[in-house]
Amino acid sequence: MMRPDLTMQARKRYVAFAIFFSFINHVTASVTHYSIPEEMKEGSVIANLATDLSLDVKTLNQRKMRLDLIANNKYLDVNKETGELYVVEKIDREYLCTKTLTLCYLKMEVILENPLRIFNIELEILDMNDNAPQFRRDAIHLDISEATSKGERFSLSNAVDPDVGSNSVKTYHLSESEHFTIEVQTGRDGSKFADLILKKTLDREQQAVHNLILTAVDGGTPARSGTASVIVHVSDTNDNAPTFEKLNYSVEIMENSPIGSLVVHLNATDLDEGSNSDVTYSYSLYTSEKTQETFNLNPSTGEITVKGMLNYEDFRIYDMEVIATDKGANSLSGQCTIQILVEDMNDNHPELSIKSFQSPVNENIELDTVIAVVSVSDKDSGNNGVVDLHIPDNMPFKLRESSDNYYELVVSEPLDREKVPEYDITFTVTDRGSPPLSDNETMTLELLDVNDNVPQFPQSFYTIRVMENNAPGALLSSLTAFDPDLHENQYLVYFILEKEIANTSMSMLFSINPENGNLYALKTFDYEIEKEFLFHIEARDSGSPPLSSNVTVHIIIVDQNDNAPVIVSPSDCCSGEGTFPYFSFFLPS
Repeated sequence: MMRPDLTMQARKRYVAFAIFFSFINHVTASVTHYSIPEEMKEGSVIANLATDLSLDVKTLNQRKMRLDLIANNKYLDVNKETGELYVVEKIDREYLCTKTLTLCYLKMEVILENPLRIFNIELEILDMNDNAPQFRRDAIHLDISEATSKGERFSLSNAVDPDVGSNSVKTYHLSESEHFTIEVQTGRDGSKFADLILKKTLDREQQAVHNLILTAVDGGTPARSGTASVIVHVSDTNDNAPTFEKLNYSVEIMENSPIGSLVVHLNATDLDEGSNSDVTYSYSLYTSEKTQETFNLNPSTGEITVKGMLNYEDFRIYDMEVIATDKGANSLSGQCTIQILVEDMNDNHPELSIKSFQSPVNENIELDTVIAVVSVSDKDSGNNGVVDLHIPDNMPFKLRESSDNYYELVVSEPLDREKVPEYDITFTVTDRGSPPLSDNETMTLELLDVNDNVPQFPQSFYTIRVMENNAPGALLSSLTAFDPDLHENQYLVYFILEKEIANTSMSMLFSINPENGNLYALKTFDYEIEKEFLFHIEARDSGSPPLSSNVTVHIIIVDQNDNAPVIVSPSDCCSGEGTFPYFSFFLPS
């Protein structure tokens, strides 16, 4: 961290910057980053913008270069003659940014005209140890009875430092005293507190007032400090402080405990009599507001009861410190710490989230392919937060755990769309609580058809009888095949496989409708000339690649009585006397 009194040269060396350029339509979309310490003197040069932004310094005046600070005072300006960015007004980081901000920035724009260009500048203001710790009060008054036991502790006001990080309050010191010392405590937010501890009993008759100096020191280099007076007034009599039965209590309570439920009954006793023994209970400064909003402390009875709703998933451990104070003229107090542990109930349903789901998929998808990725979670703890993911049995899928609370759904068996076209897969997540809670989600996996089925004819051999003298174009039979695939994979085309008989092809004798498989005769058949035909018909689907099958067709021509008997003249088979006339009758078979 740079000191405020560093020289100008040292300050210039301290400036760090990073530049990233990306021009779109002459306007810079990137940010140029610089870092400087706060409290730099007016006129201090931070950087040369002309050099860092690759600008011609000679054109800065002509292009009307100006610096606009976004939502801030005029802390900086640009020298148009040299292009240098310099400090106009001292920058106080604590004024500019709240202590809760780890980083503090000034954002600005460098604007040039003709042509228009805008550069975004981001100036980080680094904290310097320019503030000393301060106490809220200059004097801390404490009334302590002379009967107070050695080792008692008393809360002191803490100091605050507007600086951040190591420049804030680091520790406390107490001036030399034979009766008192301090113990430095660290709060949950990292702030430092000091408890005043009595290390030697007091005697009011010897010394009625103890004047101490409490010093708060920060962690800067060099360190800064602030002081407050601690004035201890020693009071007489009431020399017994209330004491609890135990110094530390640990209590367990279920997260569903109704409002008003008793958590613990504290009991502090005081050996004094009368008002000096009457005790009231209160929370100490170390008990957080959330704890006080959640639990009620009865100041008279010491009973701690549930005041607000408990939720294990939001807050599991409550720490509190209770002070018992008597009603003596110079009251004494004792304290104890209570830790309340909220026990988990199985009151949160497990959750599942489908991170990815692939649907539809081809029916011939490879085994072990990932179909879906599912994540599961449960806000409960222990077995209440342990979850199991299931899918229905007898499905061709299995779950595989890929990492903590992530599962992959993979294909475990071959899929067949013709048997099961889609699957409704229900993912059920169940925790191991008692009773268990569960949730589910159903996804539908659709299978896409693949041309994996060959067309099938009902028969492998067809015998068709055709009466001779048939009319040309007559329907002989319908040869229809079936394909269980879908769409183009089931659209069939029928062909007659060419075969020549006596130099005549089958396509000249028969015709088949390519769309429905109807077989027609193209000519009139004569049993006396041709009696049968044997050929093949193929059914082919339209898939890619196409699949096909064929069937054998046997055409039998059936005879009709369409020929009369024919008288054939007798041949000269005999001669001479004694011969007889001979007649032959021919009937075409």
